Amino acid sequence: MINESFRIVLIEDNPTDIELFKFQLEKVLSDFQLVHTDNLKEFERSLKEFVPDIVFSDYNLPDCTGLDVLRKTQEIDSDIPFYFLTGTINDEELAAETILAGADGYILKKHLPYLSEKLAPLFKRLLFNMEAKVELRERQRNQKIAINKIYDYLEELKSDNTNHKSNINKIKEEIEKVNDNHSS
Repeated sequence: MINESFRIVLIEDNPTDIELFKFQLEKVLSDFQLVHTDNLKEFERSLKEFVPDIVFSDYNLPDCTGLDVLRKTQEIDSDIPFYFLTGTINDEELAAETILAGADGYILKKHLPYLSEKLAPLFKRLLFNMEAKVELRERQRNQKIAINKIYDYLEELKSDNTNHKSNINKIKEEIEKVNDNHSS
């Protein structure tokens, strides 16, 4: 069992499949929040307000196709992993089309009774990727801090250099005055 908290959105119109999916999630995850909807408008709102870690979508829905859901996900946040959970993608062409469109994978509904076997490695990989992104963001933040410190230091040097030039010019003027006084 995975002991990390996950935020999951499922877009599905079949109540039985929703319950079976939730039951399979409970076998794999000790802590998760699941939001489910059956239409594109509510799905879009859940993407913006709930901000999921992963999205699962049926392919055939009352008001759209799974590809519409995938496009909406990519439009709002292209970093959210997206999987089809469907009984429709039985032919290789459609499966290839979904992957080429940007889906991270698909799971056939006929596998729902033993879905937990497929979900466990998927969520472990998702957790690893999330941790890697956190580490990457931390490194990027540290790099930005270092770069900003360098810029500040360069600005100080520039300011010091400007002050030095001004002081050198004053010294030159004084030397010229002294020279002019000695020449006369």
